[in-house]
Amino acid sequence: MRNRAWAFAGERGLTPTQGQVLVLLRTRGVPLRLGQVAEELAISAPTASDSVRALVDKGLVSKTRARDDARAVALELTSAGRQEAERALSWQDFLLSGIEALAPAEQEAFLALLLKILGALVERGQVPMQRTCLLCRYFRASDSANAVYHCSRLDAPLSRRHLRVDCPDHAPVRDDAVRRPIAAF
Repeated sequence: MRNRAWAFAGERGLTPTQGQVLVLLRTRGVPLRLGQVAEELAISAPTASDSVRALVDKGLVSKTRARDDARAVALELTSAGRQEAERALSWQDFLLSGIEALAPAEQEAFLALLLKILGALVERGQVPMQRTCLLCRYFRASDSANAVYHCSRLDAPLSRRHLRVDCPDHAPVRDDAVRRPIAAF
């Protein structure tokens, strides 16, 4: 996968980290601060700064004043940056084709294992908080016979196959509460 990321990014004149920054800004849909970018991508502040500087120089990212603090700088995609982010989102399509080749029950099992692995890595402090259903304060076991889980934010039942790996409505559980949803899963 690393080779594919480098090949795809290289074709576009980007590094994989620069591509990740573009995708992050695109998927979040709101301006982010440099520290948030570093934290979300689990990279150092200097690495994030170097990548953002290159993206600004390429005209793909702009720096603006943060809406909540005029002293702080927020990062936003430019029009060209949005187009490049859309292209960058597609580099992983080969993975989706592999997953789509699985039977529905295998896809559900794969998702369950992926969520459980991510939860375990977060619990051990090996990766930063992930925006998965399992690690969200809105995630609940369901009383419904038709769904195993419930999202109290959306007030909706969720089957295992509808759980999200990267949810825009995610609200992280407290550090001491990470084990609860993983154990319930």
